Amino acid sequence: MTDMPIETDVAIIGAGPAGLFAAFQCAMLRLRCLLIDVLPEVGGQCVALYPEKPIYDIPACPAVEGAQLIANLEKQIEPFAIPRLLKHRIESLTGHRGAFTLGTDKGAQVNSKAVIIAAGAGAFGPNRPPLDGLDAFEGTGAVQYYVRRKADFEGRRIVIAGGGDSALDWALALKDKAEKLYLVHRRDRFRGAPESLRLLDEAVAAGQIEKVVPYQLHALRGQNGVLEAVEVADLDGATRALEADTLLPFFGLATDLGPIARWGVDTVRSTIPVVPSSCETNMPGVFAIGDVATYPGKLKLILQGFSEGAMAAHAIYPIVNPDQALHFEYSTSKGVPAA
Repeated sequence: MTDMPIETDVAIIGAGPAGLFAAFQCAMLRLRCLLIDVLPEVGGQCVALYPEKPIYDIPACPAVEGAQLIANLEKQIEPFAIPRLLKHRIESLTGHRGAFTLGTDKGAQVNSKAVIIAAGAGAFGPNRPPLDGLDAFEGTGAVQYYVRRKADFEGRRIVIAGGGDSALDWALALKDKAEKLYLVHRRDRFRGAPESLRLLDEAVAAGQIEKVVPYQLHALRGQNGVLEAVEVADLDGATRALEADTLLPFFGLATDLGPIARWGVDTVRSTIPVVPSSCETNMPGVFAIGDVATYPGKLKLILQGFSEGAMAAHAIYPIVNPDQALHFEYSTSKGVPAA
């Protein structure tokens, strides 16, 4: 890292799947770009939270694990040698359309003509269940909020708590590895894709998963951070002890946009409203894509983030090249430009 400012056409804040594909789209238009992320590696939540979790709604990929998706995106941008600024958090954004200055927490300065915010959910952390003595079990790994290696759960007695996609997906992914797997939810109705619900019913019928409904977490039993049982309670207060050595609570993430909320960009409940056709925010020259962007009809799907990255790149082209008309060409016709 030098003391000289980094000069680029497009500063992309966030190197998750949406940010990586936006970099590809910018490079295809011969726009210089820089990927910036607070994490030590690219990939965002796909790598940090669920590298081995299968993703089923990426076009042309019947199933792809999070880490593999990122590896594929990395291979796609490899010909362009796109620079990265990792382990840096953008603290400040000043300037105007065509001439922005970004400052990081490490003292680096980036000068760019446009900005793409692809920050996902922003800074994230798990919503922790309000259980006495939770810290001791977190410290030993008996309570975990993310699954990074499925092999770590081989032969374990697992309680998964939650009623959304994460709870369902991990219950289905770990059912063949666990000695016993309980799925706890406060009601016998889960929020998930129809196919996931169908697979859950099949796994329950086959005895691979035991649904514990309507119950919610009540207490943890064990000593010195070693979990022996998870106590659950029904709506009337009656309790039941589930013998287990691992608890995986999936109650969503607490998110925080951090410094982004102070830049003058409009925000609504940790998201950034954008113009649907270009993904431009209320600040001319600043765009938002992926989970952090919102507009009527928005779907929080990785594939929609890919589309938004393409729209933002094309909207940025005239900012960087005001005197040049962009003639749209398909990649099948023009191929990949030389770096």
